[in-house]
Amino acid sequence: QVQLVESGGGLVQPGGSLRLSCAASVTFFSFYIMDWYRQAPGKQRELVATILRNGTTDYADSVKGRFTISRVNPNKRGFLQMNNLKPEDTAAYYCKLWGIDDEIYWGQGTQVTVSS
Repeated sequence: QVQLVESGGGLVQPGGSLRLSCAASVTFFSFYIMDWYRQAPGKQRELVATILRNGTTDYADSVKGRFTISRVNPNKRGFLQMNNLKPEDTAAYYCKLWGIDDEIYWGQGTQVTVSS
């Protein structure tokens, strides 16, 4: 049973930073594409950032220049560094792994609240 466990969420003031972590129980973490999604109350889940197997990254326009996705394959961990946070970044954040056989795994989510 594959498990993804996110951590690092919390309450932060506008302009602050948080670093989310995603720990995966898969055997070969490097074989997976990793995404971070978020979902705000009453809104659809949206893709925030992607990191491919070769380390190439991509971001939603709303977070470019503020968020950085990364991964450490030997540790089976992925990260989302979030800087200059805004109230509109408030959401539950989820990591997702997409495997070479099209298997998909989701974490349980971690809440990020940006408020003064």
